[in-house]
Amino acid sequence: MNIKIIGVGKLKEKYLKQGIAEYAKRLGTFCKFQIVEVPDEKAPEKLSPAEMEGVKEKEGERILAKIKDKEYVYALAIEGKERSSEEFAKELEDLGTYGTSDITFVIGGSLGLSPEVLKRANTKISFGRFTLPHQLMRMVLAEQIYRGFMINAGRPYHK
Repeated sequence: MNIKIIGVGKLKEKYLKQGIAEYAKRLGTFCKFQIVEVPDEKAPEKLSPAEMEGVKEKEGERILAKIKDKEYVYALAIEGKERSSEEFAKELEDLGTYGTSDITFVIGGSLGLSPEVLKRANTKISFGRFTLPHQLMRMVLAEQIYRGFMINAGRPYHK
């Protein structure tokens, strides 16, 4: 199975890079794992609604350019469906069982995802109504993917 996380912006914080690297190493037992960064759109602090949509559209084009037709896409979105770790693990297992070998997770920038990216997604997933930095979300997501594989393998990581 191939798992890819597409994130907007460059990860700068050392502790996040180290955490993601640790989960990437652990995930190597179960899948080919990669993180793809797309540039964020530079914008001033205060934007009109039209300017916000323009930023999301440009970032969305960069995201969509990194997604192949055959990939099953999860969009991380606050309006997505919340899942327990066990439910998420079952989804990953079912996707693999029924022939999906390329799974992509998309994390938008600070303004979220464009309508085009949300439309391309096969499903939307939410980690709750909290607002989290999109860079931190990469590590949280990597951990949950790892947890899902550990649950499916029947290993004691998940308690």
